[in-house]
Amino acid sequence: MVATLALYDTKAARTLDARATAELGGDAFELMRRAGRAAWHCALRHWPQAQRIVVVCGPGNNGGDGYVLARLALEAGRSVRVVRLPEHSPTTPSAQRARDEFRQRQGPIEAFVDTLPPADLIIDALFGIGLTRAPEGNAKALIDAINAQPAPRLSIDVPSGIDADTGGMPGAAVLATRTLEFIVPKPGLHTGPAITMRGRLELAELSMPSQMFDGIDPHSALLLPDALKGVLRPRSRDAHKGDSGRVLCLGGDHGSGGAIMLCAEAALRAGAGLVDVATREEYVGALLARRPEAMVRAVERSEDLAVQLERADVVAAGPGLGQGMWGRVLFGAALGADKPLVLDADALNLLATRDNVALPSGAILTPHPGEAARLLGVSSAYIQNDRHGAANAIAEKYDAVVVLKGAGTIVVERGRRAAVIGAGNPGMAAGGMGDLLTGVIAALRAQGMSAYDAACVGALLHASAGDEAARDGGERGLLPSDLLPRLRRLANPDAIR
Repeated sequence: MVATLALYDTKAARTLDARATAELGGDAFELMRRAGRAAWHCALRHWPQAQRIVVVCGPGNNGGDGYVLARLALEAGRSVRVVRLPEHSPTTPSAQRARDEFRQRQGPIEAFVDTLPPADLIIDALFGIGLTRAPEGNAKALIDAINAQPAPRLSIDVPSGIDADTGGMPGAAVLATRTLEFIVPKPGLHTGPAITMRGRLELAELSMPSQMFDGIDPHSALLLPDALKGVLRPRSRDAHKGDSGRVLCLGGDHGSGGAIMLCAEAALRAGAGLVDVATREEYVGALLARRPEAMVRAVERSEDLAVQLERADVVAAGPGLGQGMWGRVLFGAALGADKPLVLDADALNLLATRDNVALPSGAILTPHPGEAARLLGVSSAYIQNDRHGAANAIAEKYDAVVVLKGAGTIVVERGRRAAVIGAGNPGMAAGGMGDLLTGVIAALRAQGMSAYDAACVGALLHASAGDEAARDGGERGLLPSDLLPRLRRLANPDAIR
């Protein structure tokens, strides 16, 4: 099974299209024919009973792919109607040829007015990778009409209205039932709003030779759960607790004790040898009762932290920390200790209020979109419209590894190829999930992983545990504590039978 999948941006995709055309003797139409045939076969596999097919074609090569599909469906005896934008006809020679071949078989083509004809299947061949701005006018109305149809929707290459590089949705976009990508998978379809809009994903490689990829670097890598088997190896038989590192979990202001409890337990379940907790006195008894393996100390002043900071290998700060004086004092002490840091929640909010902060080398920041927005001084919508760009901007600003949480979590470090986590589910959008992630990443860091590797593996382990937990009972009502036994199981992949 594939453990990682290379993702290619639109610049690379266009270069590959050009190389594929050259590989086919310069016949651009042959590439379009292959794409249209692959899309028709995809439609046949998933909707073999569809008789009334409406193909929405744009002016570019994506529309040309749609015309090829429409001709094949017509030849197969289906009732096919092509709908195009009123103001646009095909603009490329290949798309024009595909339209003409459909017309020669008496295929009907009509300009969009207000609604689409009734259909058993809608094919979205409107824009593909070519659109990076919000659709306007008739284009927006046509996308809205596609989404208003009760029929299933197959998008060709990219759902129209989605940015193939960023996953952003600047305006209206097609809500696809399924998306068939061509030649290479696109980074934008694995993060942000695109995950909702794309439906199920398939890839048609169009029989391209492997040497076609020579010299073309992927934009990012999609990490799939099987990747855990390659990095989480069994421990040495003579290992002792000191080999697995010591994590200090810092947080739990009044009313937020559960957050630091979850963080500490996740660090233990992810394999940290020793876990210290610095929190408010009122939570010491409850935490020891819940998890006696944690070494808990009441902390009121920065001086109370000195011993714990000195012996810690990694400091996980932020869960339940608060932004009051107590949290500020403890956060300042953590920054000044020159220890590897994993910062989340209020530690990030406090970081956003400081100017020109120099974080210790190897610091890891784990913001959700709202926290990312505060770190950059922008809106959450700005973050979601270009999650890759936002994660890179935070990494650049703070010289840190960044884990931008959310649908399609992104991990970046300056000078490294970004990783996208190909696991996780909507049930994980619940309070406390981020506290677990902080503890997991800190534990892996304490066990000797680099900051980038700990962030990647930790995010994948956390998301995979969430998927396992969701399979046992569903997504709605999923609790962070439901992940804890799965974290332990998945952190030992060689022990799984």
